[in-house]
Amino acid sequence: MSYQLTKKEITKEILKSGKNPTYFINNYCKISHPMKGLIPFKLYDYQEDLIDDFNDYRFNIILKARQLGISTITAAYIVWLMLFHRDKNVLVMATKFSTAGNLVKKVKSIIKRLPEWMQISKVIVDNRTSFELDNGSQIKASTTSPDAGRSEALSLLVIDEAAHVDGLDELWTGLYPTISTGGRVIALSTPNGVGGWFYKTYIDAESRRNDFHSIKLLWDVHPDRDQTWFEKETKNMSIRQVSQELECNFNTSGETVIHPDDITFMEQCVKEPKHRTGFDRNFWIWEEYKPECTYMLTADVARGDGQDYSVFHVFKLETAEIIAEYQGKVTPDIFSNILFDAGKEYGDCLLVVENNSVGFAVLEKLKELEYSNIYYSVKSTHEYIDQLTAENISNGVAGFTTSLKTRPIIVAKMEEFIRNKLITTYSSRLYNEFKTFIWHNGKAQAMRSENDDLVMSFAIGCWIKDTVFVENKRKIEHHKACLTSMFKSDSIINTTVPGMHGYKSIEKSNRIKKNVKEQEKFSWLLKG
Repeated sequence: MSYQLTKKEITKEILKSGKNPTYFINNYCKISHPMKGLIPFKLYDYQEDLIDDFNDYRFNIILKARQLGISTITAAYIVWLMLFHRDKNVLVMATKFSTAGNLVKKVKSIIKRLPEWMQISKVIVDNRTSFELDNGSQIKASTTSPDAGRSEALSLLVIDEAAHVDGLDELWTGLYPTISTGGRVIALSTPNGVGGWFYKTYIDAESRRNDFHSIKLLWDVHPDRDQTWFEKETKNMSIRQVSQELECNFNTSGETVIHPDDITFMEQCVKEPKHRTGFDRNFWIWEEYKPECTYMLTADVARGDGQDYSVFHVFKLETAEIIAEYQGKVTPDIFSNILFDAGKEYGDCLLVVENNSVGFAVLEKLKELEYSNIYYSVKSTHEYIDQLTAENISNGVAGFTTSLKTRPIIVAKMEEFIRNKLITTYSSRLYNEFKTFIWHNGKAQAMRSENDDLVMSFAIGCWIKDTVFVENKRKIEHHKACLTSMFKSDSIINTTVPGMHGYKSIEKSNRIKKNVKEQEKFSWLLKG
């Protein structure tokens, strides 16, 4: 027969548990273990530290490895918060509604497995993904819809797998007012590449640029894990999976179009521009014009009133370098003048402008300004033709057309250039865009709330460099080889046959005739 606590001892235990969540969890909470079944929840050191952080800091953001029990410890903390405090309103959000619902189920399960005398508040409303206690505290799972939690005043907001929640930037804008009266936040996740609310909030928290307390929990914080365990677990995992699941590495965890190693190499090349010029100082120059060099300018045009930027790159073709770059929010009319001036500055270089809706307006303005080296192609193809030829034919199209068909091609060419280190970039702005340029449903694009204007301008330039300049050079060399292989022969070929009108015996070659003459000259030596 188990020992029964006296009423005084029960009161003492309840008071002690209410003051100390770690004591409460270690002594009274039980959890389901996948192998051992129902077991007491005995906290590891890192989990006790986590509980202290939940109590000490209003905002906590946790970058974690997999299978460290962080969701479970969060559920146990919620049990303590709801049980020993009145009128606490907890909202749980996750990548999927079912994931948020599972955390709510953990909370409910821990409460129901407490000793009956410790259940000082009873469940009075019990739904599949929410429940309420008779002390007024409640918890519910929520979808990640834009209006989630907007009409509530929250005591605690839990965002599980926050790095994987799409559009969390917009969600946070709506959620923040619900906790502005003193509510707390626990955002936890494995990394999911660079970019997005979780990444930016965690990085800012590390630099103390916001109110969040940053916590990083790598795979080795668990006392049962060592190098042998790590090697066994990672044997059949990719680099990206290891980075995401175990090493908490933002840079190598996402589905970036460019391989993380190549992005790291690009970072090593980043350097400050020699000049920051232009009316908005957004024209960055690393090298001035050199008359002996050939240049190309590629541009992506935006309206100037939205999230996108109008951008361009200046390629130095001999060395395959980006030696100048512009990024700014200007009207198409102003951008046309900036392009004209930049093209002139770099020796009337070939000017390649994406001919989207506003791109056509820029191209027309450049024609009015009489820029003499605009990129043209044959309609429905990307066969380059010079401007003079294009202006005299009906199917010449100014600018470069980016479509559903051409976008994958130019992105693939860009990736090839970067992977094989065929081009050098120095821009921190371009580097930052590559970190958030990802595969999403099979399409290469910027992460939500990020930009890829510089990336696409750069991709167009890589494709043009490889097709227009390299292919044209190959054609010229081929034609030259054909011409130099031609020669003139003075030999006479008799194509008539006996019986034909004009038939004559085939004349001997000059060499044979010469030999015959030599024989006749010295024929006396053969006599006798």
